[in-house]
Amino acid sequence: MEQDVHKLIVSGRQDSRLDSFISRNLTKVSRSYVQNLIKTGHVTVNDTVIVHKGYQIHDKDEILISVPEPSNLNIESQDIDLDIKFEDEYLIVLNKPRQLVVHPAHGHFSDTLVNGLLGHTKFLSNINGVLRPGIVHRIDKDTTGLLVIAKTQEVHIDLAEQFRNHQITRRYKVLVHGNVIQNVGTINLNICRSNSGNNADRKKMIVSERGKKAITHFKILERFQVNKHEYTYLNCRLETGRTHQIRVHLAHINHPVVGDKVYGPKNEIPLVGQLLHAYKLGFIHPVTKIYMEFDQELPQDFADFLIDL
Repeated sequence: MEQDVHKLIVSGRQDSRLDSFISRNLTKVSRSYVQNLIKTGHVTVNDTVIVHKGYQIHDKDEILISVPEPSNLNIESQDIDLDIKFEDEYLIVLNKPRQLVVHPAHGHFSDTLVNGLLGHTKFLSNINGVLRPGIVHRIDKDTTGLLVIAKTQEVHIDLAEQFRNHQITRRYKVLVHGNVIQNVGTINLNICRSNSGNNADRKKMIVSERGKKAITHFKILERFQVNKHEYTYLNCRLETGRTHQIRVHLAHINHPVVGDKVYGPKNEIPLVGQLLHAYKLGFIHPVTKIYMEFDQELPQDFADFLIDL
């Protein structure tokens, strides 16, 4: 595979990590992409392969970055009905329905949002690799709501930076088990994968001090009591965006999301998916620099469940 090699020379005293320095000097790649290049041995410092993204650089260090040419995309394009809320030549905002997987993965290479995007447009960023063209962020298969898709590399990098700098507005509506006593609150608990111990499961996330920072803010919208069962309807605002963050945080405080078969009770209510909906998404358009905000009403099954309560 051909590679595009970039050479950087550190000039002057630098109190900087390797990944940060490269990201600042290579404008057409994202920091997460740079970190992956480092991890996979595509970066050398003074002729030594460095695989630690936090490596501290020094004056006169010679850094070589080998950027592989994009692989041919062999993911099938499909005619999937997409609920598009906004589209221009730079990006797409859409409403993802329940049970639609965002991107292909091992054992699941069709009937995903990416397959539908490829059937809709040939213009998608490829920063996140051949399996995730255009995908800047994700929501779970059984979570509904708004996503922004990048059509160009520059737009992808800009949006990714907005996510990293907590400049994106992301709000969710969620129904949980039990009576959440606080009217407003913040859950500030680190999250990581459950990859150790007797109950290890790489597909599940857990609260752990060894995890990454995760912050979820919430406020009560309404409380319900049906016979002996209590439920609370919440508005959640994400400050960070870890995998399964809202589901893990709420389950940890003993208020799992209704319908969540992974983190909910064993005798969970038999629903198609968890009652968690990304209803608001806001960001600064990377090209026009105008703030844009979108709202999406609840999916019908979520709205019907609330009516029944």
